[in-house]
Amino acid sequence: MGEYRKLWWTLIAVLAVTFTILGVSGVEVYRKAPPIPARVVTPSGSVLMTHDDILAGQAAWQSTGGMELGSIWGHGAYQAPDWSADWLHRELVAWLDLAAWETYGKAFDTLGVEQKAALTYRLRQEYRHNGHDAATGVLTVSDRRARAIALTADHYSRLYGNDPALQEMRDNYAMKEGTLPSPESRAKLADFFFWTAWAAATERPGTVATYTNNWPPEPLIGNQPTPENILWSLACVVILIAGVGTLIWGWAFLRRHDDTPLVAADRDPLTLAALTPSQRSLGKYLFVVAALFIFQVFIGGFTAHYTIEGQSFYGIDVSQWFPYALTRTWHVQSAILWIATAFLAAGLFLAPVINGGDPKYQKLGVDILFWALILVVAGSFIGNFLALSHALPANLSFWFGHQGYEFLDLGRVWQIALFGGLLFWLTLMLRGMLPALRAKDGGDKSLLALLTVSTVAIGLFYGSGLFYGERTHITIMEYWRWWVVHLWVEGIFEVFATAAIAFIFASMGLVSRRIATAASLASASLFMVGGVPGTFHHLYFSGTTTPILAVGAAFSALEVVPLIVLGYEAWERWSLRNHAPWMRAMRWPLMCFIAVAFWNMLGAGVFGFMINTPVALFYLQGLNTTAVHAHAALFGVYGFLALGFTLLVLRYIRSDIAFNERLMQTGFWGLNAGLVLMIFTSLLPVGLFQFEASVTTGMWYARSDAFLQQGFLETVDYR
Repeated sequence: MGEYRKLWWTLIAVLAVTFTILGVSGVEVYRKAPPIPARVVTPSGSVLMTHDDILAGQAAWQSTGGMELGSIWGHGAYQAPDWSADWLHRELVAWLDLAAWETYGKAFDTLGVEQKAALTYRLRQEYRHNGHDAATGVLTVSDRRARAIALTADHYSRLYGNDPALQEMRDNYAMKEGTLPSPESRAKLADFFFWTAWAAATERPGTVATYTNNWPPEPLIGNQPTPENILWSLACVVILIAGVGTLIWGWAFLRRHDDTPLVAADRDPLTLAALTPSQRSLGKYLFVVAALFIFQVFIGGFTAHYTIEGQSFYGIDVSQWFPYALTRTWHVQSAILWIATAFLAAGLFLAPVINGGDPKYQKLGVDILFWALILVVAGSFIGNFLALSHALPANLSFWFGHQGYEFLDLGRVWQIALFGGLLFWLTLMLRGMLPALRAKDGGDKSLLALLTVSTVAIGLFYGSGLFYGERTHITIMEYWRWWVVHLWVEGIFEVFATAAIAFIFASMGLVSRRIATAASLASASLFMVGGVPGTFHHLYFSGTTTPILAVGAAFSALEVVPLIVLGYEAWERWSLRNHAPWMRAMRWPLMCFIAVAFWNMLGAGVFGFMINTPVALFYLQGLNTTAVHAHAALFGVYGFLALGFTLLVLRYIRSDIAFNERLMQTGFWGLNAGLVLMIFTSLLPVGLFQFEASVTTGMWYARSDAFLQQGFLETVDYR
């Protein structure tokens, strides 16, 4: 560890404490997940549904695209409703109408104010009461509620089928005709939707909040932010200010400077050694990055058109072959795959640089990994298509077709294959890294050690997405899914990128290794101190308890802190262009890295904190404001980072190619301008209008077709 001992021990302590919090809290998630009743019965003992029916409904929902067609508890796509909020409101309205006819002999809407208030009070008492018997696992609902459930279930059975009366609604929701062909599966789907709504309306034993911490906003039963929600939201702001203040003081007094002037080499040090066979083989990886990137852009535009024509593309009915759920799946998955491929290529380029040449059979390994990657991409995309067209048997859909969970949509077999590919990549990387770490040349290896640790983490942490199955409780599934989507992507990749860029610049002689190492270790600690427990800000309302909300709120505020100094980081990267004449060829990779710093600040920082406090997310979860953060952070940060890595590797493996400055300038600024326009002329305005609707009327309305199909919103909408 040498002179970096304090920084290393700080990082180790941060990881030990934060992963302990994540693990201990994970036990709480398992223990306190909303119960799935053994049976749902009426007072007379009539069985409405069973535990197995609810889980079969979950599998049926997954087979339709799951989170790629509407959302559950706010997680998923935004064209169709949040099914939990939608079911809950429909069932409440049905109950009120039944009660009005039984009590007053007329419809609820025709009653006087006092009569409505009396029935609404009875509704709230019945729905918030927990009728689940923990000893027997039996949930008892009133006969009136049973009839309301049946009426709501009938609506969903017709919606997911071919009922002509609901064709316009299916078009508004971008659902194809016969989304779920089997009547039996539609009945089970309704059971699952009921259970998610029950958990959102029923108070957790010993508390005055529902299993979902009162989400979604629903005035009819008093679903509003809890006192703990308000308190921890205020704590978020205090913690953020304290964290920023601490960072600035530390930056001012503790930041290390290296007064030794750097003398730039006459030639790029990385070009002094000949390219190895494995490095020359990386061109095909870069081609896949470009191909998937272009595909993602066009399929994204195709998907966006479904906001206007939910079943057609300029009058041509394409939904039976390429429905919204499928094209959105491909849009999301292609983004993950091209970004990951760029990271893999950057790592494989660095391995021979670190090792001083190719280990034995390295080129063969690089080629095998490439074709394995092609197999996973093709297999997962074809599987998605077959699953959503219901060409796959129902029992194979999860394994070979579509898991139904956003960002982890690919079938489980392809997910396992991708994890195997990452482990193989890790093996190829370690074959170059470990000999360099063991070498007794007396040089400092702390930066290389950090790069190695982050490489191992990339290879291993994706495996956390295998810790749930097709019928795993959705609260528990969400816990592990966010290990991948948040922790693996937003945490581990961030550390790898920081270490990799620092290693590259240090190897070029553009920054001193001492400063690069110290900055990377400090950045890693800052990223992880908030990033690891901050995973829980995705789980506030996913069936978890108040302690999870508290942990997520406290540490999510700290996620923003390291982003405060990214403007200075961008300036430092920009200043590198003048270190040597040969750095002019590095202009566009550097520009991409500068864009990363900007979008990290805006997309991850500003837009992330905008929705991350519990009280904000209570009203904003599942609205287009979430998409603002997602697009600005995923493409703005990791997309530009991947493009920077791609251009960097291309710069070396095809040094004979000169970038056309006009095309590069147009492309770079066009991508940034496009992202800005998408956010500020579409996603953000729609999200703010939805926010107002969520606060005043309820989540069900903010996501309804009645609200989103208003003319002025259709004009600017993009989901």
